[in-house]
Amino acid sequence: MDVELRHLRCLVAVVETGSFTDAGIELGISQAAVSRGVAALERALGVRLLHRTTRSVEPTPAGERALRKARRVLSIVADLQREASDDGGTVRIGYAWSALGKHTQELQRRWASVFPHSELRLVKTNTPTAGLAEGTSDFAILRRVPDTSILDVVLIGHERRYCAMASVDPLARRRTVSLAQVADSPLAIDLRTGSTRLDLWPEDARPRRTIPIEDVDDWLTVIATGTARGVTAESTAYQYRRPGLVYRPVRDAPPLPVYAAWSKADPPPARQDVVELLAGFYRPPSPHGNRPESAGPLGQPVQ
Repeated sequence: MDVELRHLRCLVAVVETGSFTDAGIELGISQAAVSRGVAALERALGVRLLHRTTRSVEPTPAGERALRKARRVLSIVADLQREASDDGGTVRIGYAWSALGKHTQELQRRWASVFPHSELRLVKTNTPTAGLAEGTSDFAILRRVPDTSILDVVLIGHERRYCAMASVDPLARRRTVSLAQVADSPLAIDLRTGSTRLDLWPEDARPRRTIPIEDVDDWLTVIATGTARGVTAESTAYQYRRPGLVYRPVRDAPPLPVYAAWSKADPPPARQDVVELLAGFYRPPSPHGNRPESAGPLGQPVQ
């Protein structure tokens, strides 16, 4: 398979601009060169990627799949170029749903004083390792330890759990809710990166129906329509406000651990200083006074 980056750039540019002519202008090459690039990619993959008419250009189903992969590859290459040019001066902290919630802006402010020679970049990556396994982040903020041995993980704090619901939900009139009350409705749940699993409830009191979702935007949409409720971290409640959606604390839910992680094979420098900075935003004990789900003092490795 002879696929080149220029072929991927041609495909992405055609779809984003809507025409081969505009794609050529965007890329600084001729329309004919764009056509050759897309044709070469179609030959290499053995599928038709675009529907062409006299008025429009639309991706085929195979083209949609190729487009997602192409954008990801080009993003990784762009990150590689930035890393090579900045001498390691950029530190990428990945997260799947939310960074540090209400502490995020303060983290950005403090970073400049604690690490004056490096730039902080927060990267939203909906993967179980928040970009560590994919090489798109140096550190990750996790609220669920992934099932992998490639990471070093340390506990940095705890957050309250909140129930998200439509503003017309009967529970929206309450100041707080219980796990049993939440379970009366279908539960929207992200099995890949979400912080909530069914074992949060006793086995005989779990929600009878779950609605699987792909990411936080999908989760918000399902809940705002009143189709389901969701349970999430306090940081999500802070970061994702939407019309028609409200959050209420779940008073009897255990606090949610927050972790920092990085790759064992390629540990970033100054990681202890980064952990100390992140852990400084959280104060034990947990808000409920319950024993955390994961034992151990802040900043210590999680087994």
